[in-house]
Amino acid sequence: MSLPHFFLREQVLAFESAPVFALHLDADDMKHAKVLRLAVGEHIAVVDAVSDYFECDVVSFEGDELSVFIAQKLSSCARPEVVLVQGLAKGEKMDTIVRHATEVGIAEFVPMTTSRSVVKLDAKKSKARFERWASIAKSAAMQSGRSSKPVVHAPCSVAGAVDIAKDCDAVLICWEEAELSNTLAKAVSCCIAATGKDPRSLRIALVVGPEGGLTAQEVDLFLALPYAYSISLGPSILRTETAGIVAPALALYELEVRS
Repeated sequence: MSLPHFFLREQVLAFESAPVFALHLDADDMKHAKVLRLAVGEHIAVVDAVSDYFECDVVSFEGDELSVFIAQKLSSCARPEVVLVQGLAKGEKMDTIVRHATEVGIAEFVPMTTSRSVVKLDAKKSKARFERWASIAKSAAMQSGRSSKPVVHAPCSVAGAVDIAKDCDAVLICWEEAELSNTLAKAVSCCIAATGKDPRSLRIALVVGPEGGLTAQEVDLFLALPYAYSISLGPSILRTETAGIVAPALALYELEVRS
């Protein structure tokens, strides 16, 4: 059974000089701790502000103060990184994608406005959605026992998403017009061969369009990047909220079985 997980925004546990100290939890995490009814002696996992990963023992929990001592510093296993570039979808679809893609193991989430995106966000709505998605990602990371939470970017244009994707080792564009023979597995093999990197150290961007998909012009912008491939997810046309979960799961599986 995985330990309850907590992510700290500012506290760095290596700087704590006393053997027993209080965790600086935000309001949501404190509420979560109370719901769990954490007891003295219980083990919890804590990821601090610099992403160091610790197992701690609860020493006391009174009111809004949760005090612990560090039982051990844990090592995070090296994993490939998948950056999900997701075309903005309507309704609660984006919430679903963020939640389940986080459980699958994405490293970053990049919401992207495309020419076919039904959703149009002004500055106020963009900020609110960003904060909501960041909160969902954090909750999903805690629930799934991850040793890190994904970085959630503010909504951006296609050009902005291309700028983020260019820092990845490879870019895979999920496109319904790609040849069926252009499978994700084949593209991952090409990425590994082309870069010569250990699959565990690869950082791959996965691009998924909104309802209606990506235009050929948008696909071409991503294909202009080094080691970029358009891929098919099979003969069926998947909903955007399905593709945004299936594609990262397949990519991480293909990378990890080759490690």
